Amino acid sequence: MSSEIRIKKLRGSGGYVMAKVTDDEQMKGNLGGPDLFLAPIGRLDAEKITKHFCNTCEKEFEGPPKIEFENPNEEVAENLILAEKGQYICKSCNSSIAEYREFKKQDEARDIGIAKPVESQQVAEPEKQTPQEIVTQTGPATSVSSIEGRTIVDENANKVGIAKQVGIDSTQSMVLVLTKNDGTEGSIPWNSIKKIGEVILLGKPEATQPGKCSSCGFGNKEGSKFCEECGTKI
Repeated sequence: MSSEIRIKKLRGSGGYVMAKVTDDEQMKGNLGGPDLFLAPIGRLDAEKITKHFCNTCEKEFEGPPKIEFENPNEEVAENLILAEKGQYICKSCNSSIAEYREFKKQDEARDIGIAKPVESQQVAEPEKQTPQEIVTQTGPATSVSSIEGRTIVDENANKVGIAKQVGIDSTQSMVLVLTKNDGTEGSIPWNSIKKIGEVILLGKPEATQPGKCSSCGFGNKEGSKFCEECGTKI
């Protein structure tokens, strides 16, 4: 396992940081393109970050941004825990530069089971978040193997695409962001995932409360025939 240190640009949804990273951390940050991304690497030590750039300020700053995190230890699937979530924040304007999520197995010897649906919460003016803004992190040996890069197949054994990251859509429902077979990006509701193993198997979404859209997770009024958010037939 290589530990050679290099200074690299690590991109986020709201800017980038220049940081000293190992070869292994570079591998985590490489999602298949020319750029390296900060979120899959997770939480870096502040002293490793030499500069940060904020898209809102349109300015580069010396030193690290603020790093805030919490440990919800929330079960998001059978044998899969959201162990930590955090973000890198511009010290000048407090805008988010990047966010990350770290998932761990409760039992390393067992596979991950059926995903648990995330219930919509009624909150005042929730902040809109794109799936790209909240992603999974590959952690050390105790964390779950990376979901990124796994083949996604439907219930008919047809390849749908390649998993890119875990995210939250505009209704605060968990989704799996993927690169489709044609190279475009899309997302799949988390409750459409039947099993996660060597591949990610899709199936019919688990039964949900009346009115909840099976496509985007929006909570419609009971009796609605079409989703008020995305127009999908309920």
